Amino acid sequence: MAKLSQEELLAQFETLTLIELSEFVKAFEEKFDVTAAAAVAAGPAAAAAPVEAEAEQDEFDVILTGAGEKKIQVIKVVRELTSLGLKEAKDLVDGAPKPVLEKVAKEAAEKAAESLKGAGASVEVK
Repeated sequence: MAKLSQEELLAQFETLTLIELSEFVKAFEEKFDVTAAAAVAAGPAAAAAPVEAEAEQDEFDVILTGAGEKKIQVIKVVRELTSLGLKEAKDLVDGAPKPVLEKVAKEAAEKAAESLKGAGASVEVK
């Protein structure tokens, strides 16, 4: 049997009636132990996937928006979180708003934000 190209197969399916096509799908499912419903459902699900991916973000940025009144405490926390030197941490705090951590897990971002807020800083998690 000669191998048919995708275009040739589609041309053959175009000639079938809906009943014949339905019977073919059932026979195909039985022969290869698959379900066409999963493939059909994947179409709309694939279109919705980017929306869900944006909704369920897995990487977060912790952005220092302000040092508050306890600037020295905030600098200490920034140093603990980032392992920056004193000058770099001070420059980061002085230059707020600036990202302290980028592309970290949700738990790490929340923990860092709590630490910074505890030191008196204004923080945003994106």
